[in-house]
Amino acid sequence: MSAEIISGTQMRKEILAELEREVVEMKEKYGKGPGLVTILVGENPASISYVTLKVKTALNLGFHEIQDNQAEDISEEDLLALIEKYNNDPDIHGILVQLPLPKHINEDAVITAISPDKDVDGFHPVNLGKMVIGGDQVRYLPCTPAGIQEMIVRSGTETSGAEVVVVGRSNIVGKPISVMMGQKGPGANSTVTMVHTRTQDLASHCKRADILIVAAGVPGLVKPEWIKKGATVIDVGVNRVGVNEETGKAILSGDVDYEEARKVAGKITPVPGGVGPMTITMLMKNTVKSAWWHLGNAK
Repeated sequence: MSAEIISGTQMRKEILAELEREVVEMKEKYGKGPGLVTILVGENPASISYVTLKVKTALNLGFHEIQDNQAEDISEEDLLALIEKYNNDPDIHGILVQLPLPKHINEDAVITAISPDKDVDGFHPVNLGKMVIGGDQVRYLPCTPAGIQEMIVRSGTETSGAEVVVVGRSNIVGKPISVMMGQKGPGANSTVTMVHTRTQDLASHCKRADILIVAAGVPGLVKPEWIKKGATVIDVGVNRVGVNEETGKAILSGDVDYEEARKVAGKITPVPGGVGPMTITMLMKNTVKSAWWHLGNAK
């Protein structure tokens, strides 16, 4: 039998509908909805595309959304001052600075300048530290790992006591999802192994996994024979492997040999349409959570 497809596109619709209802409730109770500012420096085409989708999603949910575009040559000092302005704006509950930034700006300084209470990307060292502590300390989870965990839970995959193998050790995906899946609580309580390019016999580790999360950035890295029969496979990779000559659009491939892997796995995410749609969705969820907290009604 072919694996059950875990559709991030479908889950995105469900979660956004839930958030839309929360925004309506918030406006009825407080007379205002979530406030999100997206700061875009320069004119990187990929960044413009990402920000445009984020803005569209926020507006569709009924957010108070500010799109603040800045010139490529803005000084680091001026960008930090702009962030501080929004840190002090009571109508803004989430601040997003689109990365990457121009080389003359220190990205770490920018991330740290955002108030941890408005860091809806979940990248601030304070929020990452709270994520490691776990429990009631957690404020905002990084968006892509949060989306992965949400997909695992909503797919009905049992996590308690499960063997989880994470392929990749990036600060954005691999490290945080490894911590999150090993925490106490629902959607976690797993035994986690994080593997990477220096791991000996990568295949043997993958074969143990009840839940295999692959975020290595290598097209087709994980072969079907590396997958435990019936395992849940979350493919985070989005790799451009060519161009469709008819449409001119990029041909995308995950880090897993999808067509063959779905013959072995119990559940699997596609590429595209898997983890990708969940990242912006979780950004919106973090912003709604922040708004409730700032308005004095933490959920």
